[in-house]
Amino acid sequence: MSIIEAQAPLHEAHRDNHTHRDVNGGWLRPAVFGAMDGLVSNLALMTGVAGGSVSSQTIVVTGLAGLAAGAFSMAAGEYTSVASQRELVQAELDVERRQLRKHPIDEMEELAALYVSRGVEPALAREVAMQLSKDPEQALEIHAREELGIDPDDLPSPAVAAVSSFASFALGALLPLLPYLLGATALWPAVLLALLGLFACGALVARVTARGWLFSGLRQLVLGGAAAAVTYGLGMLFGAAL
Repeated sequence: MSIIEAQAPLHEAHRDNHTHRDVNGGWLRPAVFGAMDGLVSNLALMTGVAGGSVSSQTIVVTGLAGLAAGAFSMAAGEYTSVASQRELVQAELDVERRQLRKHPIDEMEELAALYVSRGVEPALAREVAMQLSKDPEQALEIHAREELGIDPDDLPSPAVAAVSSFASFALGALLPLLPYLLGATALWPAVLLALLGLFACGALVARVTARGWLFSGLRQLVLGGAAAAVTYGLGMLFGAAL
């Protein structure tokens, strides 16, 4: 008797733990990228200006301008990018839909051949392909998964990507500004808070991606710190030259 015929119940531990994270929702990448970009770019912008020996007010105005410009730019870019990707996928789905309507037998044989290439016996593969091809929408979904590697019902949302990117960038960019907004006049509190934020963001991302939190946090801290140090040096150089 085969495993399928036996219909053995799933083990309780397997049933309870065999779940996966949402990797196609369209929010994680723009949110993570937006927060990191907001932190690094605004910290680097502020340290670069501070290296030129300007007033605290100038640094604050620069940071606020960087926050607003970066957040709107990120949101517009993410919306356009995801919308374009979605439109391309929809166009490919339309092509597949027309092929299923005009050449249903050829598409069914194509699906059967795919299953055969994966080790299914030819007779069984053809039977499965015939059963799946009875419903046009189900057939479209199967062909999209197998040929395009996408789920037509789980495409990323441009609006979700844009909002996630805008909010996360603004939050990240606000962090190095906070000490100045609360009355600080020196640069080091802003740098310290931003570096702590970078480490925390990296560690938080590790909880989603299952990477080591210490490694992920230190990686973001080092990269962000290096960017701030370089721009501060450039600011000092250009400030002295002017």
